[in-house]
Formats: sequence, C-alpha cells, structure tokens
Amino acid sequence: MTPYAPVPPAEGCISTEALDDVLLIGINRPAKRNGWTPAMFRQLAEAYTRLDDEAALRVGVLHAFGSHFTAGLDLPVIAEYLRSGHRLVPEGLVDPHDLGLPGYRRRSKPLVAAVKGITFTVGIELMLAADIVIAADDCRFSQLEVQRGIMPGGGATLRMAERAGVGNAMLHLLTADEFGSAEAYRLNFVQKVVPAGQELEEALHIARRIAAQAPLAVAATRQNVLQAIEQGPLAAIAATVLTQHRLADSEDAAEGVRAFVERRPARFCGR
Repeated sequence: MTPYAPVPPAEGCISTEALDDVLLIGINRPAKRNGWTPAMFRQLAEAYTRLDDEAALRVGVLHAFGSHFTAGLDLPVIAEYLRSGHRLVPEGLVDPHDLGLPGYRRRSKPLVAAVKGITFTVGIELMLAADIVIAADDCRFSQLEVQRGIMPGGGATLRMAERAGVGNAMLHLLTADEFGSAEAYRLNFVQKVVPAGQELEEALHIARRIAAQAPLAVAATRQNVLQAIEQGPLAAIAATVLTQHRLADSEDAAEGVRAFVERRPARFCGR
C-alpha cells in the first residue's frame, strides 16, 4: 500500500494516518534523507502519545517516506540542543525511545517498524525501541556517533548489547562501520528481511495480526517481556499471577472462550 504523503515543510514533519485500528506513523523529510530536526522529534512523540491515548488504535507502524528510513540527526540543527542539554521532546509525552526517563510516559501499545535504505544512528535506535522490525534487503545501517565526536543517546548502547551481545555491540558502536540487512538479522536487530519495497506491506500485515488479538492481553504480554528484560525474570514472574487474574476476569477473556466454543474469530473490545 502507498500511505498518504503530505508535502512536508522544510524542517520535515511526522505524518500520521489511521487505517482502522492501525496508526501509520511516517517520517516525512525525504528531500533531506529524513534527517531529524527538533520539530520532527516533538511530532513523533505526539504521534506515539496519540497511539496510546486513542482507544480505537491498537498497533502503530513506524515507516518513512522516500527511499531511506533516515540518514540520522540533522547535526547542524540538533547540535545546539546537544550542547545546551535542552530536551527535544516536551515532558508528559510518550518517549519514542522508550527509555523510562523521568517526566516521560512509556508506550503501552505495540509498534512495528519498517526500515529501508539508509538507516543510520537515530534510525537504528528507533527501530530497536520498536517491538518488531521488518527490514528491506537494501538497508544500510551505521551507528556512527563516535565518528562525529558524540555518543549514541537514544538507547543503542543498551539495546545493541542486549540483542547481540557485548562484543557484537562494541564492534559496530566503536568502529562506526556500515553493515547490511543480513548482519542486522544475524544480530537480532531486525526480525524479518524482505525484498525492498515490501517492508511496509509486511509490517502492516504483522500489525493487523496483532490488532486482531485481545488488546489487554497483548499489552500485558508485551509489558511482561519488557519487565523480564529490565527488572529480571523474578520480577516478571511475580507480576504474572495478578495480571493473569485480571485478564481472566475481563470481557475479552470471556469472548475468547465463546469464540473457541463457537468456532469463530473472536471479537475483542479491549475490556
């Protein structure tokens, strides 16, 4: 499918489009290879906040307009923020990097990312903050901050090692090298590699499959996985009993049983 692509302003924008219960979130500055500006960061946080706040939306799909996901930060524009310590995202919104920083909300609904072409720095960090990543086979990845005299600040130093091990993380973080989709798949940075041009369709297919499941159960399952990663298996196990009891008492659980007995697709309401 081809998402609606409004003409962006010079500083770029984040374009959103609701397809039933899936929210398409598009990085829209193709003339500059989707280089990130402060306005784009703010609008991305607003889009993620919309995804969480609108009950009718169940899953988000992050994608990009043009031939590339992103060439990374528009460094001359962003450099002043980095020097001053000013925050690119206003407090109170959902943090797109999902780092649990004070003053920010954490996303509670699933997000699938579709990446293609050049996917540098913040592009890798945004996809690692997503739940599932579909990559085109023409992707070029690089976490090249050390080449610019700075360090990754959006989660790469945490999530690369978590996904791929310390040695693999250091290899790509410290050399600023460029690697392709096959290497990203080997490192568990992406979950599927598809022919270029099919990445968004595949991401939408997966998002719709997720959206068809029980929303409360999806959110709880996702949260339990993250809790195990961030707080350890014992904390995740301890949370399971109460969460499972709450889910079992929901309208969706009752509908799941009815659908099983009646041999039909379930119609979940999120309650």
